[in-house]
Amino acid sequence: MPAQLTPEAAIQLREGIGLLLGRWSALQMAIQNEWGGRDTRQRAQQLTLDIYQWLIRPSEGLYVDELEDLLDDFMLSLNTEIDDGSIEEIAENLMIMHEECLEGNFASIGRLRQSVPTSNQQIQVVKGGEDDSDSASSSGDDESMEDANEDEDEGENDSAPQDPVAAPKVDADGWTVVSSRRNRGGRP
Repeated sequence: MPAQLTPEAAIQLREGIGLLLGRWSALQMAIQNEWGGRDTRQRAQQLTLDIYQWLIRPSEGLYVDELEDLLDDFMLSLNTEIDDGSIEEIAENLMIMHEECLEGNFASIGRLRQSVPTSNQQIQVVKGGEDDSDSASSSGDDESMEDANEDEDEGENDSAPQDPVAAPKVDADGWTVVSSRRNRGGRP
């Protein structure tokens, strides 16, 4: 019989899933730009619950590739295609978090809780079925965050290519979101 989460571990896991997804740049861009429609935010909240239920389902084994498929299908439902490895990284981190919760170890969730997501991320995501001219970059609404990060950014971009397609941006967590060159069967 597979190990069961304690009630405390279940609460911690659900919070951890939300925190991790809240730091996934590609998902946050899709939410911010409502690429899945007006209900994109609600659908993302449902994703948190779906992942939680998937992780706690009674089964003989949980396979990371199944979780990757769940995440990929969800992002495609938001008209967002991800080809940068972040889906694999998110799925792996979710599996690790689940294992840690089974052991009563909530350290990674605590670190997520204490970390502050960067609102001045420069990333590139393309809505499915659209060309590169519609790619978007995010920038934080908080000008003080931009000013604080401006000093760090100076000097780094001097030698970087100016073409955003040729030089994908890496966010604070080390994830890169790049556009796809494929058209997924005419998806809107």
